[in-house]
Amino acid sequence: MSLIPSMTTTRSAETRVPIMPELADRWSPRSFDPEATITDDQLDALLEAARWAPSAINLQPRRFIVARRGTREFDTIVAALVGFNAAWAHNASALIVGIAETSSVEGDVRPYAEYDLGQAVAHLTIQAEAEGLATHQMAGVEWGEIVAAFDLDENLKPLTITAVGTADEADKLPEALAERETAPRTRLPLEELVLVRS
Repeated sequence: MSLIPSMTTTRSAETRVPIMPELADRWSPRSFDPEATITDDQLDALLEAARWAPSAINLQPRRFIVARRGTREFDTIVAALVGFNAAWAHNASALIVGIAETSSVEGDVRPYAEYDLGQAVAHLTIQAEAEGLATHQMAGVEWGEIVAAFDLDENLKPLTITAVGTADEADKLPEALAERETAPRTRLPLEELVLVRS
């Protein structure tokens, strides 16, 4: 019998004051149901949320590669994952590569591209929560393999991969990962984050 507790429900954050449920309930599971799928409408909603995220001067320097489980593109992305990510991400329903467009085709630098991409992915994760989906963002990736496999131009910098799907039970993971899956959620206190408040 496993000593790792089952964890398929939400793990709401213990916030100092109430925040919207989609923010409080969002967390990053590693255990995904390998049979669950994501619909076209759900995927479109996630990408629409990313599309409408704030953008400096409305340049919108974020691009995405979207691959569903069972496709060649999905397998290509999984093959580029390293460390613990390679042990669980293949069960996600889809993988989304977040790419910052660091300059225009003409060479004009877009200094806020990475910030803009972060906002877009954040919006995507909250929309996923609203759709009843779970997400987990990863940076443990051989980025050169992604660049080569998808023939990305020099101005397109992949920065993150987001696994999307339906959370499954923690005890389906290897023990070390299952322990991390069920560990208490923590954040630094506001007093450490806010440098000045007047």
